[in-house]
Amino acid sequence: MTSGQFKPIPQIIMELPPIEQQRLYDDAYAIIGNLDWTDMAQLTALVMGNAAVQQKLLGGLMSYLTNELRAEIRYGD
Repeated sequence: MTSGQFKPIPQIIMELPPIEQQRLYDDAYAIIGNLDWTDMAQLTALVMGNAAVQQKLLGGLMSYLTNELRAEIRYGD
């Protein structure tokens, strides 16, 4: 997808077609939908305080990037 160029994950997500963004949203919502939250600040606190939810969200995103987009994920320098 990036033809050898580095792109941050948020940029990749923003450049996805709306249907693919919706697919990622649906996958993430399947993970967080059962949490009891009313606003973004509360959701952020719940996710940041729950390593299992963090791992599920990260795993889903990484799976999408590597399997669907064939992206190579590299971690910080």
